[in-house]
Amino acid sequence: MTQTVKLDIMSDPICPWCYIGKTQLDKALAAVPDHPFVIEWHPFQLNPDMPDAGMDRREYLERKFGGKKGAIEAYAPVVEHAEKAGLSIDFEGMKRTPNTLDAHRLIHWAGIENKQNAVVDALFDAYFVQARDIGDHEVLADIADQAGMDAAVVLKLLKSDADREDISTRDTHSRQMGVSSVPTFIVANQHAVPGAQPPEMWERVIGEIKSQLEASSAN
Repeated sequence: MTQTVKLDIMSDPICPWCYIGKTQLDKALAAVPDHPFVIEWHPFQLNPDMPDAGMDRREYLERKFGGKKGAIEAYAPVVEHAEKAGLSIDFEGMKRTPNTLDAHRLIHWAGIENKQNAVVDALFDAYFVQARDIGDHEVLADIADQAGMDAAVVLKLLKSDADREDISTRDTHSRQMGVSSVPTFIVANQHAVPGAQPPEMWERVIGEIKSQLEASSAN
């Protein structure tokens, strides 16, 4: 039996660094297809106090960064790193900043069906590439459908309070454990790796883990 290592990822689907970080990780995983990682995504809301309906994106950015100039300066490194990663982000097309609690509920339900990676990819694509409102239940149901989930069931769950409290509790737990920014990657329940790391770093980590696993199995 092949030995596996848990890779827990704290992330928010409206976090551009999380999108970049997943892209970099995916490049490393593609380069080392026999990697030992078993990945699980965990909720962390960048804006836990966001109104349920979200808010106008321009207003959100100017409030968060103290005006248009501050927002432009804050996003300059994001644009640079996204381009280096081969990503095109439609910042101009984004009209609203959503509350992501429902998106996190969808990611949780996708985990039950072993479809988390597909749903996380689809959420990033919907928000950053297609500039869709991923706080909208119909958009989330459509994303679920793309990933092979039952859209009608997901829509029904979204209209209920199912797992809302659980997501909020897990988010709070991550903060209490010291997670203050995302993405944060936890390797083997022990080592925290913060930020969007380059593929080379992940390939090095995978190589070290594989060597350790081989050594322990030989003993």
